[in-house]
Amino acid sequence: MQGDPRFWASGISLVAHMVNPHTPAVHMNTRMFWTPDAWWFGGGADLNPCIEYPEDTAHFHAEMKRACDAHDPDYYARFKAWADEYFFVPHRGRARGVGGIFYDDLNTGAADRDSWGADFAFTRDVGSAFLPAFLPVTERRLHTAWTEADREAQLVHRGLYAEYNLVYDRGTKFGLETGHDANAVLMSLPPVAKWP
Repeated sequence: MQGDPRFWASGISLVAHMVNPHTPAVHMNTRMFWTPDAWWFGGGADLNPCIEYPEDTAHFHAEMKRACDAHDPDYYARFKAWADEYFFVPHRGRARGVGGIFYDDLNTGAADRDSWGADFAFTRDVGSAFLPAFLPVTERRLHTAWTEADREAQLVHRGLYAEYNLVYDRGTKFGLETGHDANAVLMSLPPVAKWP
């Protein structure tokens, strides 16, 4: 019914800022918004290394592509490009990491059960792809020896991550502007950061 103010929203956000500078930070989010007249899904995941290993980047992207390809052969290219644009930090002229996928407002058809089911299945598979995408990278780098120079690079990269989240991230802005618990909204920030 038009004008019905009811809505329902749900989401899962995971953020990890690892101790070892050789293990990248990571972000994954899935969400759904419903009203009596409409619904949409959103989400994605992106990898944020301060010391990039091309094989880790390739592995992460391959798992995101696998999740996308199971639903639509155009999704990966489309949602990777969206992530590249979304996670770009204009005032630094660079991305906050090596990308991944990002999508929002996903409603592939009229508000019918089949379209909802397909969009939900895709969003569920994006969430399910997270561990296969990130866990092998973490396990591969977890015990890599690191230096103070590596730690310094990590702290500066965390500063870039913090700048992005505080200045550009739509979820952070929305959470703070709508009066949500600021500590919960800012949970994605790194525990320690530095600027050059």
